[in-house]
Amino acid sequence: MEPSKTAAPRSATLAEIAREAGVSAPTVSKVLNGRADVSAATRTRVEELLRTHGYRRRRAEVTRSPLIDLVFHELESAWAMEVIRGVENVARDAGLSVVLSESAGRLTPGRTWADQVAGRRPHGVILVLSGLDESQRALLTSRSVPFVVMDPAGDPGAAVPSVGATNWQGGLAATRHLIDLGHTRIGAISGPSRMMCARARLDGYRAALETAGLPADPALTEEGDFHHESGHRLGLALLGRPDRPTAVFAGNDLQALGLYEAARELGLRVPEDLSVVGFDDLPVARWVGPPLTTVRQPLTEMAEAAARLVLDLGRGDRERTATRLELATSLVVRSSTAPPSLQGGRRVL
Repeated sequence: MEPSKTAAPRSATLAEIAREAGVSAPTVSKVLNGRADVSAATRTRVEELLRTHGYRRRRAEVTRSPLIDLVFHELESAWAMEVIRGVENVARDAGLSVVLSESAGRLTPGRTWADQVAGRRPHGVILVLSGLDESQRALLTSRSVPFVVMDPAGDPGAAVPSVGATNWQGGLAATRHLIDLGHTRIGAISGPSRMMCARARLDGYRAALETAGLPADPALTEEGDFHHESGHRLGLALLGRPDRPTAVFAGNDLQALGLYEAARELGLRVPEDLSVVGFDDLPVARWVGPPLTTVRQPLTEMAEAAARLVLDLGRGDRERTATRLELATSLVVRSSTAPPSLQGGRRVL
């Protein structure tokens, strides 16, 4: 029987791609394996054809290194340590090691990084508060390197597996707690607006105010960068106002600790003169004085879930490719929040 003319291969073969690119099959193989001995022009041409044809290496062709690549946009805080701990827990049980890298504050790693990962052929890649551009996704896909985004900075797209937390609900719970205590002038020091998690937490804060019939005063909202220094600097600005807030929701624990420092410098006591709520529930939140009321983001559990997901994908569980996991946040009430003082929030020295 004559083969159906509508039947077509699911993707081009390596030999067909080589022929279309005008190179040998071994050259295409070198590109797939991340070898350096291929000219930039040839590499670009071959990768474009691999992407166009949706070429994927057969599982039998894939030899992976016993590694998981963990990529941070910044690697300098206790927050990162909680994530590393979670990935290490899963990697250790799987007999794998973890390779750490940082994209120097960029939300997308550089192309050199993508080439290096393609050459290492790890079991998978986990990107934290980062993402991949289209060419990087295509490069890793063509090498059969699975990837998962944890706490994505922006919308990763329906086809990109991701693990996050209920950031909006966390911002809502933090602000409702302050409202329930009787606060009506509640400030916020958010994270950077380019990050989806920061925007979601601030939206939750605004939703809580709106639901309670309280105005969301733009003058009481500052945009930080999730670092201690911005909490301190912006805290001084908020608390130095003649109509200062009696409570502040900080977008993360580090900014909350910076706010503590600003309050001390201005002669304000926490929680007698100022209530503070953070976000993350880092270990330090329990140790500071007074212990910090905060929204617990299950960072270690999120990292473990991301590591398990990327290993599942590497084993060929394609049904989970579009999976989005969202772990619940919860309010942890400690000693940094209390009803507003009888002085109505005026500075007490």
